[in-house]
Amino acid sequence: MSQLSDVLSSSLAHEFRERASEVHKWVGPLSDEQFWRNPFSHGNSIGHLVLHLTGNLSYYIGARIAASGYLRNRDLEFSDSRRPRKADVLRRFDEAIALVLVTLERQRDADWIVPYSAERQPDSRNRLAAFLRSAVHLDHHVGQIIYLSREVSGA
Repeated sequence: MSQLSDVLSSSLAHEFRERASEVHKWVGPLSDEQFWRNPFSHGNSIGHLVLHLTGNLSYYIGARIAASGYLRNRDLEFSDSRRPRKADVLRRFDEAIALVLVTLERQRDADWIVPYSAERQPDSRNRLAAFLRSAVHLDHHVGQIIYLSREVSGA
């Protein structure tokens, strides 16, 4: 692997690890009830955002790059009324992050420019763009999780 490819992989992996750590920092102290509470008449609960992030990473990186076979039901990520235990949702989120990290580690020079396509991402031109978009998407929702965590915990 070239130095540039190594820097791309390790830099992106660092960002995914950091965002995952932030999710745990802000979600860890919450009860299961707080995890699923939506303090507003609009938007999503933290639980649904974590389900969404898990589905997003599992599909865009897992299924479309790592060929994991993951089948996504995006609508259910926002509407699932079953409310699984917070620990189970976080475990699946961590598994998705782990798959992203392994997939990043496996990228070689030529892999970054492999053409990429996926549902709802018609303008992604290559794998590098897909990883970048996924990292930005994760960061965006982590910001929402921080805000919601403060709201539901009264912090």
